[in-house]
Amino acid sequence: MRPSDLDPLFASVSSLKGIGPRLERALARLTGREEREGARIVDLLLHVPHGLIDRTRMPLIRDLPSDGIVTVRATVARHLPPPPHNRRIPWRVEVSDGTGTLTLVFFHAWPDHIRKLLPEGEERFISGRIEWFGGRPQIAHQDHVVPAGDFEALPKLEPVYPLTAGISNRLLGGAVRQALERLPDLPEWLDPGYLERRRWPGFAEALRRLHAPRTPEDLDPDSSVRQRLAYDELLSNQLALALVRRHMRAVSGRPLAAPGRLRDRILDALPFSLTDSQTRAVEEIVADMARPERMLRLLQGDVGSGKTVVALLAMATAAETGAQAALMAPSDILARQHHATIAPLAARAGLNTVLLTGRDKGKARERILADIESGRADLVVGTHALFQEKVAFRDLALAVVDEQHRFGVHQRLALQAKGRHVDLLVMTATPIPRTLALTLYGDMDVTRLTGKPAGRRPVKTSVMPMERLDEVVEHLRVAVERGARAYWICPLVEESDRADIASAEERFAALARALPDRVGLVHGRMKGEARDAVMAEFREGRISVLVATTVVEVGVDVPEATIMIIEDAHRFGLAQLHQLRGRVGRGERPSACLLLYREPLTETARERLRIMRGTEDGFVIAEADLRLRGAGELLGARQSGMPRFRMADLALHGELLATARDDAELVMARDPELATPRGEALRRLLYLFERNEAIRLLAAG
Repeated sequence: MRPSDLDPLFASVSSLKGIGPRLERALARLTGREEREGARIVDLLLHVPHGLIDRTRMPLIRDLPSDGIVTVRATVARHLPPPPHNRRIPWRVEVSDGTGTLTLVFFHAWPDHIRKLLPEGEERFISGRIEWFGGRPQIAHQDHVVPAGDFEALPKLEPVYPLTAGISNRLLGGAVRQALERLPDLPEWLDPGYLERRRWPGFAEALRRLHAPRTPEDLDPDSSVRQRLAYDELLSNQLALALVRRHMRAVSGRPLAAPGRLRDRILDALPFSLTDSQTRAVEEIVADMARPERMLRLLQGDVGSGKTVVALLAMATAAETGAQAALMAPSDILARQHHATIAPLAARAGLNTVLLTGRDKGKARERILADIESGRADLVVGTHALFQEKVAFRDLALAVVDEQHRFGVHQRLALQAKGRHVDLLVMTATPIPRTLALTLYGDMDVTRLTGKPAGRRPVKTSVMPMERLDEVVEHLRVAVERGARAYWICPLVEESDRADIASAEERFAALARALPDRVGLVHGRMKGEARDAVMAEFREGRISVLVATTVVEVGVDVPEATIMIIEDAHRFGLAQLHQLRGRVGRGERPSACLLLYREPLTETARERLRIMRGTEDGFVIAEADLRLRGAGELLGARQSGMPRFRMADLALHGELLATARDDAELVMARDPELATPRGEALRRLLYLFERNEAIRLLAAG
C-alpha cells in the first residue's frame, strides 16, 4: 500500500485549476505518461526546467543579444496595423527606450485587445524571445506584457521548461506552482551524516528551489538543489536493483558443477589459446554455476574480445551436468553467426546444437522444437523466438543473453522461466561506462574481458572529407584488384528505413559501375534468404564489397575483410562507429577504417572523429560517448533496458551513482525489509520515482 501522505502527489493534474481533459492529455504526452493514464502532480514536480528567464537584468534595446529570452522596459511609440481585410499580415507595435526601437509582432490580432494592452505613450515591461529580422530586433511571442505595477509581481527568475504542442511555458509554470502547494513534508530518507556533509536541502525544499529558483545557479546541474534530486533518483534506482538482486538470490538455484571434460575437448579443438582474461572469465563463471545460488552475471567485452567462446564453455559446463543451455541474440543475423561459431566446436565435444529463429517454419520448425523438448538438443541458439509459448525445454539450466540492452527485463525473465532455477549470463559487446553498467546491470556481478585474442590486429583509422570520394573509390578499386574485401556502411539519413535504403542503393549503384560484379547490397527490408545469399557471397569472396545500411547489424564474421568505410561518419555515435570498426582486423592481414565526413562539422562531431582516430579502447570510447551524448542516446533512443532518468544526468552525476550503490548495499545489509524509520522513508522514495516493482518484491518477501 502506498503511504497516504503521498496521495496528494499521485492525484491527477485535472485536479488543478485550469487543467481540463485536453490539457491533461497534453501534459501526459509531455511527461512521458500514457495518455489514457493521464499525468499526475508528481509528474509535473519531476519535470526539470532546461533554462531560465532572468528578469533581474534588463538590457537596453541597443544591447539586445542575438537570441534568447529577454525582458525590456520601453515606451509604446506607435501601432502599425495591417491593411484592411488582410489578416495574414501581422499587427506590429513599435516600442522604444531611447537607445533603439523594438518591434512587437502579433499574428491573428484582436485590435481592441492590443490597443488596451499597449496604449501609445505608456511604459510597459515586455518579456519574450528575441529575433532579428532585416537587422532589427523583434519579439513575436511575448511571455508577458505588463505595466510597472504588475511587473513587480512577476517572478524575477522564471524557469523555462521543455514543452509540447498545446502547452505554453506560462501555462505549465502556473500548473507547477499549484503542484508545489500540494507538496507534503516527507520524512527524510537520506543518511543524516551524509546530508550534513553535502549541505544539501531537504527533498521538498529542493523541488521548490528547482521550480522557483532563488539564484540562477539553483538550476545548474552541479548545484546543491540538482545534486540532491539527482542523488534521490539514483538511490531509488540502486535500491530497486538491490531488492531485485536479493529476491533473485533468494530463489534457490541449482549447483551446476562438472569436472570440465567437455570444456577441455572444446579447448583442444580451438585453433588458438584463450587469453588470460578469457581464462579468468571462464573460471569466475564456472565457479558461479557450481554454487547453490542462481548465477546473475554480466560478461562485458569489447568488440572481438572473445565473448562467444567464453559463453560456449559455460554452456558446455551446463550440458556436462545433463542439462541444456540456450543463447538468445537480438537479431537473426547475430543468432546465425553465433550458431556458425558454436555448432562445429560443440560437435567436437559430442554436443548437438540447434538454431531457432522466426524464419523457421513448418516441419523444419517442428523438428527443432521436438529436439529441444526431448533433450536431443544440448545447446540451443536463437532469437526472441526462444521464449515463445510453444518452445519447451527438457531441462534448461543456463540462459545466455547477448546484447541484453536490446531486450526488456521481461524478455530475459521469460527465457529464464523456460527452465528450473536457471542461471543467467548476459553478454554485451557495447562497452558500457561504469555509471551506465551500474544503472543497467546493478543487480549483476560483472566480468570484464580486456585485450584481444591472438590474431587480432590493430585497425588503422583515417578521417577524410566526402569531397575526396572519387579518390576513395579509386583506392578501393586498386585494393579489390589485389584481393581485398571491404564493408561500405551508408548513413542514417533520417528516421526512416526508406531513406536509408535509397542512400544505400544509390551508393551501391555508383560502386557497381566502378567495380562491376564485385559489389553486393544488404538492407533491413530484404527477405532473410536474399540477405543471407549476399552475405554468403561476401564471406566466400565471390563479391568484394558489401554495401550495408545501419538497420542491418553487419554481424558476419569475415576475417578476410580488411577495409571498413563509413560514409557520413559524423552522423554516428562513438559506440556505433567503434562497433562497425570492430568488423575488420579479425584476420592476419593489416586492416583499415576510413571515416568520411561532410563540412560543416559541429564541435561534438569533430571531437568524435578525433577520439576514433586516437584510440581503439572501447571503454575509453564509451566514457567519451557518455560525456558527448548523454545516457539517453548511448544505447539508442529509449532502449528497452535503459532506465528513464528525469533528475539525474549520468554524464554529470556519475560520481553520485557509486555512492548511491554503496548506500543501497548498506541499507540491504542493515534493513533488508525496509522496516526501520529510514526504511519506511525509503519506501516513499521508491514510490516517488516509480520503482514499484521493488515494492512488490518486498511485499512478496
